[in-house]
Amino acid sequence: SNLGGWAVARCLHFLSVLTGAVGAKGGTSPNSWNKFSPTQPNPPKPQKVWNELHFPKEYPLAFFEMSQLLPHFLKEGRGKLDVYFSRVFNPVWTYPDGFTWMEQFMDESKFGIHAALTPTWNETAFYADFVLPMGLASERHDLNSYATHGGTWVAFRQPVLREAARRNGVPVEYTYDVNPGEVWEEDEFWIELSWRIDPDGSMGIRKHFESPYRPGEKITIDEYYQYIFERVKGLPEAAKKDGFTGKFAELEYMRKYGAFAIEEGESYKMNEKPLTEEQLKDAQIDGETGVIRKNGKDIGVVVNGKAVVGFPTPSRKNEFYSQTMVDWKWPEYATPTYIKSHIHNDVLDKEKGEYVLVPTFRLPTLIHTRSGNAKWLVEISNRNPIWMHPNDAKRWGFKTGDLVKMNTDIGYFIDKVWVTQSMKPGVVACSHHIGRWRRPQDKIGNRWATNTVNIENDGKGGWKMNTMSGIKPFESGDKDSKRIFWKDGGVHQNITHAVHPDPISGMHTWHQRVRIEKPSKSEKYGDIFVDTNRSHEIYKEWLAMTRPAPGPNGLRRPLWFKRAFTPDKSPDGPYYIKE
Repeated sequence: SNLGGWAVARCLHFLSVLTGAVGAKGGTSPNSWNKFSPTQPNPPKPQKVWNELHFPKEYPLAFFEMSQLLPHFLKEGRGKLDVYFSRVFNPVWTYPDGFTWMEQFMDESKFGIHAALTPTWNETAFYADFVLPMGLASERHDLNSYATHGGTWVAFRQPVLREAARRNGVPVEYTYDVNPGEVWEEDEFWIELSWRIDPDGSMGIRKHFESPYRPGEKITIDEYYQYIFERVKGLPEAAKKDGFTGKFAELEYMRKYGAFAIEEGESYKMNEKPLTEEQLKDAQIDGETGVIRKNGKDIGVVVNGKAVVGFPTPSRKNEFYSQTMVDWKWPEYATPTYIKSHIHNDVLDKEKGEYVLVPTFRLPTLIHTRSGNAKWLVEISNRNPIWMHPNDAKRWGFKTGDLVKMNTDIGYFIDKVWVTQSMKPGVVACSHHIGRWRRPQDKIGNRWATNTVNIENDGKGGWKMNTMSGIKPFESGDKDSKRIFWKDGGVHQNITHAVHPDPISGMHTWHQRVRIEKPSKSEKYGDIFVDTNRSHEIYKEWLAMTRPAPGPNGLRRPLWFKRAFTPDKSPDGPYYIKE
């Protein structure tokens, strides 16, 4: 959460290397060693286009797309989105600088059509043209595989009511026929949408959603998952042994058991696994580095005279010295080091009341932003005051419950103080999860955790939000809704944060420098102000800290970095900048 915070993780990894705790029992391992990757039907070829709204030139070493900067990219004219799907994604509330998102969502020259795919009403859905109800965990299919231990496994999530209907002999074509609220099953949605967009296949879209068993016909959910499961190592044999037969034997096995252990042994020291003779056939060995290449790909490394798989890095080793950092214009960080943070004590003016705000800490009773509808959890935790050490409270004359004005780079929010020795002097904190809201004109969704707010825009970049009313008891089919006794729904702090993208990793550096003061008599609890012109200036200041692509040979991004749906890596492909 700090400028250069990735360097801390790198130093800690170096400690693990020194203790022999990488790839060994009791240590850490590359996630690919213990995670299942499915083989899907009809995958598209690598795309020929690079989307600079995802991975702009300024952030060639960003591992994930720079989605937190999207509204600023659009604001400065880098492109337009004709159709935008926000999938289980609530940037207006979760991301920093939510008012800039709101500005761009309301500008049709930036976002043409916005469809929000979401299981619950949220602040971003209020600014969508279409809201498509998507299933929660028990209302959709999905695959799960996590690096939980030394083995590898796959789990199968199923929509409960669809599976119950099947077991009761009731045929179901679309899951929304049995899901509460006609909620779409997401796999079915994308299959159906693709066939509606390209009904005759002339656009080359439909073919990726055709049955692998019935050429030219629409793939079904059963066929999609059967195709995957019949290609899982050991699963066909396990299904047969358990008495499952027929064309959906593997799917039936997973429907019954829900999970399958692919590798039950201890998959440690995979880096020391010898390469086979077949793998080494026609391979070349770099005489200087020992890296073994075949068909243009690194497949291993020679260590102590033995050809082994190695680690998933360019050198196939744990790298103390990173040639990647040198090649991409950051030679001062070629080895593990410390980078001075943007909230270091040296940059804080204590005389002006500047503090470090920790806005990311989680309460043990809530889950990110996903537990607002969980009535018993919200009953326990429904406020997010400013945690402050008694020494700091004494300096300001604050006591628990007093109002405090938290000035950020782009505005402020008014919250309440909670005096506690749990905080370090000089540091304050405001928990995540809380401060959800809706406007009077918005659809009434979650009423357990949302304040009703008024939002005003002066048309010049100035945005204000104030709380009209808090949480209230309400009539519903749940008797507990009339028993609500709390009124405080907290304050939305993230919307007052500027974007602070780390110039190397691209990650948002969440920790904030804030200036504390006592609010005026006219300022009330929950009041918020943001200047989006100032937020765009801050974006440009942080953008100026980057060292943009191209890298070696005109590359946009290191070829060895993983990426979902990797574009074409050929020399004439989109990975290379041609200017």
